Amino acid sequence: MTYSKEFLHGLYTMMLRIRTCEESLVEPILKGEIKTPCHLTSGQEAIATGLCAALSHEDHIFGNHRSHGHYLAKGGSMKEMVAEIYGKETGCSGGRGGSMHLISPENGVMGIVPIVSGTISLALGSALASSIRKDGNVTVSFFGDGATGEGVLFESLNFASLKKLPLIFACENNLYSTHLPISEIRSNPDIHKIAEPFGIKSYRLDGNNVLDVYEKAKEAVEWCRSGNGPVFMEFLTYRFRGHVGPDDNVQGSHIDIRPIQEVEEWLKRDPILLFEKRLMDEGLFLQEEKERILQQVTKEVADAHQFSNESDKPNKEELYRYVFK
Repeated sequence: MTYSKEFLHGLYTMMLRIRTCEESLVEPILKGEIKTPCHLTSGQEAIATGLCAALSHEDHIFGNHRSHGHYLAKGGSMKEMVAEIYGKETGCSGGRGGSMHLISPENGVMGIVPIVSGTISLALGSALASSIRKDGNVTVSFFGDGATGEGVLFESLNFASLKKLPLIFACENNLYSTHLPISEIRSNPDIHKIAEPFGIKSYRLDGNNVLDVYEKAKEAVEWCRSGNGPVFMEFLTYRFRGHVGPDDNVQGSHIDIRPIQEVEEWLKRDPILLFEKRLMDEGLFLQEEKERILQQVTKEVADAHQFSNESDKPNKEELYRYVFK
């Protein structure tokens, strides 16, 4: 498949935006300047970038605890996300939600919630609404491999198949459920096969290859939009940082519960570096273009932090605002 240089550079830029923004949070987290728990998505950027590139502006996504990339790839404001992470009034959730409660309805980001599998049923409802309205929209539910042990996923798979809903189940399998390797929590590691008994079309993909993700996501979106029912997509990937925060055990290193050799092998499969090399090898990316994009992204991240620094925290008098009984 042939793509324009502008499109390819757009994919690269989005992945770099996500990575640069997240890495800018590491030092403030370690210094204690950021109070909200942050589950960083560094290493998994190709999934959000490739899948969201296949969606329309009107399509909906729902995320989980590790969703900075989903929010940004679907068009969410970086300034509002960083402000939210710092707990500022100008954040996308008014500074009251933090890293794991992001939302941007105007861009189709309908809800990001940290409860494991908590948004799968919400995505199901969104897809049902689209089916009833016949509005042609597709909904994506992003969740991790840990969510595949929750009953609501299987209930949702059955209902989505029964009603032929325009819903993409997007499982980001980074091989660890918090601190447990997948081999210790699943009798069958082939997650995508759980969709088979429900007659749902499924894929297993290299989640670190952004073009593979985009091409299969495009197929899945067209399948859903044509009224053929849901699709299950399992993306094999790896997080470069700890489960929550920069690292799990030792600050400033990758010495956590994962074997160091395993981490090093996955670092060689960095989705950004792999795509950068591919573009350069094909003559579609010049060094000066790379530097220009990096400067552009670095400035955007710096502007987001400045926006947050200049923003106020919510007033104490408004403690009970948005709280209902």
